[in-house]
Amino acid sequence: MPVSDSYRPEPRFAALGGDYGDPVRPADFPETRLRFRNDRAAATVGLDALTDEEWIKGFGRFEPLPGQPGPLAMRYHGHQFRTYNPDLGDGRGFLAAQLRDDAGRLLDLGTKGSGQTPWSRGADGRLTLKGGVREVLAATMLETLGVPTSRAFSLIETGEALQRGDEPSPTRSAVLVRLSHSHVRFGTFQRAAYLGRTDMLEALVEHARTLYHPGVAAGDAAGLLSAVVQASARLAARWVAAGFVHGVLNTDNLNVTGESFDYGPWRFLPRYEPGFTAAYFDQFGLYAFARQPEAVFWALTQLAGALKPLSDAETLTAALNGFGPAYIGELRTAFLMRLGVKSVGEAADQRLVDTTLALLRAGGDALRWEPLFFDWFSGFASSERALRGPRRGVYQGEAFDAFRFALFEHEPDRPERLEADVFRAAEPEEMLIDEVEAIWSAIDRDDDWTVFNTKLDRLGAAGIAYDFEARQRSEQ
Repeated sequence: MPVSDSYRPEPRFAALGGDYGDPVRPADFPETRLRFRNDRAAATVGLDALTDEEWIKGFGRFEPLPGQPGPLAMRYHGHQFRTYNPDLGDGRGFLAAQLRDDAGRLLDLGTKGSGQTPWSRGADGRLTLKGGVREVLAATMLETLGVPTSRAFSLIETGEALQRGDEPSPTRSAVLVRLSHSHVRFGTFQRAAYLGRTDMLEALVEHARTLYHPGVAAGDAAGLLSAVVQASARLAARWVAAGFVHGVLNTDNLNVTGESFDYGPWRFLPRYEPGFTAAYFDQFGLYAFARQPEAVFWALTQLAGALKPLSDAETLTAALNGFGPAYIGELRTAFLMRLGVKSVGEAADQRLVDTTLALLRAGGDALRWEPLFFDWFSGFASSERALRGPRRGVYQGEAFDAFRFALFEHEPDRPERLEADVFRAAEPEEMLIDEVEAIWSAIDRDDDWTVFNTKLDRLGAAGIAYDFEARQRSEQ
């Protein structure tokens, strides 16, 4: 398969050996119809020059890319809604490839819906097309809003009629490929601990430390935990600032790089609602919007428990105790980023977070989550735009006065971004459930992909306008 000179294969997970994954064969799909390819992401790993036919061979038929060992179903355990499950593992996906990007980071190409594996537990190993469409939309929206996320890389419709209990059946099938910084989960470590394999734990610590947290000293399990704590705090804060609800924060859905991935029953907040849940089966609100930091911390404690054979409890506890302060600091940073303003010190920055949440709470149904950040992006530089816009009637009263005072303490960060056409619109790009369903309805009813593709184009334009990637680079 032809690749560009910038393609750099580096299959490091497979080099760990057979204790960590199982070679598998991808499903032989009756058809492969390319529905989405992320050329921007592909360009970062030297795969953008592939023709559509070559793309389908690589990401629909899974002919191995050059220098790659072939599909590997990763082994892991995990807590699912806080109940330990030792029968997990890649049940409908596999690690297809590992390669370096143009920044030198090691990235994974991982699949979803690519067929049965030894860990399928009787399931069909498939993905519905609707599920694939939803994952592309979620990942693209999160990338737009500056959340560390896997990127949807490819979506190919596969021509099977699937039976599902949670959507009308039979339904169309697809295979998704995501480009992610790592698929080494908290549950990967939990499995090694469950098996009593200290040697496996040591190998995993060195693997994760060397590849993803090189600042950690060799053999320092607590140091690795501390790095993962910091990355996870940042992720939780970015979810909250984006008004995002992941839905299923099990320990097999959190990884060592603090990058969000695997989007099932996700939602974005329509308005400020701390108890808002994404999964219909989350009956007790365990993973509700405002409980996500708690859920991430709980998962981190399970990772710490798995690392006990390699470090003393006091040192691991100290690493865990870093989560609270890190999360608070990251939340301030995330809100400043979303509002497009600069820091002026902890007290003033925290006041801005508090007054923003108070205004969202006071605004109720009249003030959706995303429009507030859109209206006031760049702070006082957007005053005229916001006060003449569709929500001008909401921007009054005590809660607004406190918010405006806190916001105007902060200098705009790169206010020239307001010159983008995106900010001439009355409404921001959102990803509420009604729009998601409308996008799917057009595909399901009429095989019309226009609305889907148009939405992705608009999100791309919004991402360029916000330019959160530049902010994040400056923080690193």
